[in-house]
Amino acid sequence: MSPAARIPVTVLTGFLGSGKTTLLNRILTAQHGRRIAVIENEFGEIGVDHQLVIGAEEEIFETSNGCICCKVRGDLIRILGQLLKRRDRFDCVLIETTGLADPGPVAQTFFLDEDLREQFVLDAIVTVVDAAHIEEHLDVMDAAGEQIAFADVVLLNKIDLADEAALQRIERRIHAMNAPVRIFRTLDADIPVDRVLNLGAFDLERALATDSSFLEPQYPFEWAGVYAFAPGRHELCLAGAVCAHDHEAHVHTHDGGLSLAVLEAPSADASGLEAQIEPAVRVFAEESVLPDSTATIVPAAHPWRLPTAHDHTHWTLRIERAGTYAIFCEHAPGEVGLRVAGAGHVAERHFRSHHHDGEIASVGITDRRPVDRQKVNDWFSDLLQSRGQDIFRMKGVLDIRGEDRRYVFHGVHMMFDGRLERPWGAGERVSRLVFIGRRLDRAGLEAGFRSCLA
Repeated sequence: MSPAARIPVTVLTGFLGSGKTTLLNRILTAQHGRRIAVIENEFGEIGVDHQLVIGAEEEIFETSNGCICCKVRGDLIRILGQLLKRRDRFDCVLIETTGLADPGPVAQTFFLDEDLREQFVLDAIVTVVDAAHIEEHLDVMDAAGEQIAFADVVLLNKIDLADEAALQRIERRIHAMNAPVRIFRTLDADIPVDRVLNLGAFDLERALATDSSFLEPQYPFEWAGVYAFAPGRHELCLAGAVCAHDHEAHVHTHDGGLSLAVLEAPSADASGLEAQIEPAVRVFAEESVLPDSTATIVPAAHPWRLPTAHDHTHWTLRIERAGTYAIFCEHAPGEVGLRVAGAGHVAERHFRSHHHDGEIASVGITDRRPVDRQKVNDWFSDLLQSRGQDIFRMKGVLDIRGEDRRYVFHGVHMMFDGRLERPWGAGERVSRLVFIGRRLDRAGLEAGFRSCLA
């Protein structure tokens, strides 16, 4: 069947008490014109969730003999088969998993079973997060992190129970695990239905048409600037200090300080900055270092950590030889009031950033050079066999040498689906890949991709 004719399936997940059932009830009572078949899963001997779900017009099926992610895949396949016999009574399917479930095997069901692949299309995985408890859950429960890692959309729910600083901290932590995920803040899971249904998040062509930056890699820094420096010492200061060259008012500072890296740039323009992006990613992977007792910073192969305490907000940047230097900052200068004195500002760029936190993270790769089809096949095959259990999601668009159409792929653990889609046309041919998983080796993934270049 064509993708347009297949039945869209949304997987709704989230840790215990996050608000999944509240969201489900909102979807079922909203005026959206869709007829929804609901598959409810409970973990326990006695099923009660179906009694909490309102909406008599919907088809509600329940599986209660185990967690849908591990013991009842066959039951799920059976129920979906039953739904096909009454295809004229619904437009889409919503699967609500138990709060302890890993949504990966649910998604894999739509890769493994050929009949289901022909009749259903996985639309998106939506994860509901409890703002008041998610940080505690992430520290002690693997399932909470895995649910975020698999998500296409995260609802940061119960935002009335956390302050703004906590919400920002949680969002950074979520993006550290899953860089491309869309986050919506909600109270009582109140959100327009079109933000959780009919998204096409597993249809990359459609997702990219909606959001062209959907697969853009994210970085451990938010901003970079290129400066022309003369030899000598240059003052560097943060908000809250009265710099000799600037008397602006206090700007909000971030807890824990600011990380930055200083690298020599090959040219005094935007291209010089671009050339240092990937080297900067590697620098930020190193352990950060505090300036010495004289608060001196020099260009180095590690990031510098500047505390934002108000009693120390001035540092010295020592430049041995004249030239162009790129400064990459964890946060945008406007957020922390970063000022660099005595240098000519040449170019700057803002980035979509995330900050590494814990074992689960994401790695993005962008390259404008075509790849060889067989080399890609060999690399993916080896990667999924050797690291498939640690790779929760992989997705991307590839520019294959000699091929006029985009190659679009998705992977869930060791399950993989790829196909040629629409022509590139007059647009720029760029390969974009995203890997989301546990203990990912960024350097290894980048090297693996480079080995596929035509």
